[in-house]
Amino acid sequence: MGITNSIPQETANPTSKGSESRIKEVRNKDDWKAYYNNHKDQDKLVVIDFTATWCGPCRSMEPALAELCKLFTDVEFVKIDVDELQDVAAEYGVQAMPTFLLMKKGSQVDRVVGARKDELKKKIENHHRSK
Repeated sequence: MGITNSIPQETANPTSKGSESRIKEVRNKDDWKAYYNNHKDQDKLVVIDFTATWCGPCRSMEPALAELCKLFTDVEFVKIDVDELQDVAAEYGVQAMPTFLLMKKGSQVDRVVGARKDELKKKIENHHRSK
């Protein structure tokens, strides 16, 4: 019974485990700085999901994110919990969850606020094509 309680929520659901493994979870500011510095000069599209564990709309977007990971295999997906990284969320002006930032070369190229999966997919398609 102790083992079950120690399994993180995101890995406890076997239907999302495989595709969610492509979503990098950044849990502290040092990891965020390292990730950002490694990707700021790349032309690769990065989608940052600002989320919170208590946020129902954030949880409702998890299956859509898993599908987007499968569809856009050369796009990076990053998840940041706003409660763990309040400074990073504030730096990017995140005021509602979920907020998705689309970045290239370290700069924001677009944003989607709310659980709007169709809009997110459309914006990823647009920026994914504009290489």
